[in-house]
Amino acid sequence: MNTTSFPGFVQAATRFLFFTGKGGVGKTSLATATAIALADGGQRVLLVSTDAASNLDEMLGVPLSNQPVTVPGVPGLRMLNIDPHAAAEAYRQRVLAQLGAGVSAEERRTVREQLSGACTTEIAAFDEFAALLAGEGDGARYDHVVFDTAPTGHTLRLLSLPKAWTGFLAGNDRGASCLGPHSGLKMQETRFNAALKALSDPALTTVVLVTRPDPHPMQEAARTADELRRLGLGNQRLAVNGVFHADRSTDPIAQAIEALGRQALDEMPDALGRLPRDEVPLRAFDTVGLRALRALLQGGDFADPVPASTATVLPAEPLSRMADELAAAGHGLLMVMGKGGVGKTTIAAALAVGLVQRGHRVHLTTTDPAAHVADALDGSLEGLRVSRIDPKAETAIYIAKVMATRGKALDEQGRALLLEDLQSPCTEEVAVFHAFSRVVNEARSAFVVLDTAPTGHSLLLMDATGAYHRQMLSQYEGKGGTAHLITPLMRLQDADMTRVLIVTLPEITPVSQAAALQDDLRRAHIEPWAWVINKSLAATGTRDPLLLARLAGERRQVERIATGLARRTFVLPWLPEPPVGVTNLGALVSRPLLSATSAATAQ
Repeated sequence: MNTTSFPGFVQAATRFLFFTGKGGVGKTSLATATAIALADGGQRVLLVSTDAASNLDEMLGVPLSNQPVTVPGVPGLRMLNIDPHAAAEAYRQRVLAQLGAGVSAEERRTVREQLSGACTTEIAAFDEFAALLAGEGDGARYDHVVFDTAPTGHTLRLLSLPKAWTGFLAGNDRGASCLGPHSGLKMQETRFNAALKALSDPALTTVVLVTRPDPHPMQEAARTADELRRLGLGNQRLAVNGVFHADRSTDPIAQAIEALGRQALDEMPDALGRLPRDEVPLRAFDTVGLRALRALLQGGDFADPVPASTATVLPAEPLSRMADELAAAGHGLLMVMGKGGVGKTTIAAALAVGLVQRGHRVHLTTTDPAAHVADALDGSLEGLRVSRIDPKAETAIYIAKVMATRGKALDEQGRALLLEDLQSPCTEEVAVFHAFSRVVNEARSAFVVLDTAPTGHSLLLMDATGAYHRQMLSQYEGKGGTAHLITPLMRLQDADMTRVLIVTLPEITPVSQAAALQDDLRRAHIEPWAWVINKSLAATGTRDPLLLARLAGERRQVERIATGLARRTFVLPWLPEPPVGVTNLGALVSRPLLSATSAATAQ
């Protein structure tokens, strides 16, 4: 295979390739383009998505499945999506099958109930991931397995699980956990050990840290690099995606974009500067379809025609108007959701500052493991409380509470078994849900602005919320208590209390993932209140040819949102300086950066 024209992460591809990084940096595009390049060179390749909010199906035009499917036009390439729900049901069936014929129906029902939580979903998805690393079954037939991972926080947890579960299972064959009998888990121990060994072998596994030429994703990539080294994954490469070079020295917007990217590269964290580095230029086209994906790594003329004019009317309103309307409600939960990297933290922080400006006390918090709300504020503001739901801290609080309640009535041996069970990695998911529930409850009498984790991680939290809701309804059914039962899910469904804001960039992939998120929310009877389009180029008046070509795609996405997806649409233009700090964030919601029907015409 001649790979000399490809980036180093293709030329030096090991058997297992992980593409990871902050949401929105282009992990899926680079992972898919790499898989295609390897398959085009005659290799047998499996492309795997571990993201619950994957858009591989749209990118390749092939429906995702939890079984490998062929990709038309790319002989040798197959792809699969590790579907957490399908994996969980298969896992339940395997555990139940081990119980034997002598187990009563009541005992089987109890085990199935134990296996109904979010932690079972996590371990089941991880189990399929581990099987591929262990080279079991169909996974053994591929020369390369390319993983398109979920955003950083979720991926770090996934890659830490082999070590966590092998440690938990070592010498532990007693009792039962939220994953059913420990004997059911012991059958996976060999697989988990093999997965851990493969991840730690630099001859087998490479982690490609994907970033944009932007300080925030670079800082997150640097933290990820350090964390992965501690987990034993030392074979790392850096891929800087979307590097832009201005075509016109007289275009201030293009010059500002290039200057910011150059500064980010010059000030790259040391943890990244030591890594082998590849730069992928910003392309004029959306990376959808085989032609575009092949051109992503090799270049080539593949772009939409440049529009004759940049005159644009945006069917959207400024954030100041949103802040006015939200403030009028007096209290409530504002959930800011969307794909990673679209600017949720900026929007959440700006709205929190705007509500304080309008005379309200606000609690700004986040469920994102890679939380940056404090960095965005870069200071304090009277009337604004800032926190984060820290998984480690919440797990310690949860374990202490369970030991003080359930453990109180147990003898010494029983307490030891209970504590041992609570050390399982799935306890963290339960603890985070309990913390989330407290935040939801707080919004009954005050404003709470919740900066959520990227879509896939947030959907798992929604799954836990739904599972708890069903458990409570089942528990009180027939006892006359459901009339007064209010679960966190009910509060999320209450449009007078909860307003969900979906944030997106005006690009095909973020918009499609936002639309899928909206569909998932609606299935849970949660109706989004509005969409926010962030970093719009349409209002800047740029004349740079490459940016103009990208603007054609932006217009299509803005029209798509306004005419068929969003009930209300708000917009924030691309800004030459990132809005960091209380003063700059407040400016986003105190003065209209765009009028309700903003017209931006090139000068």
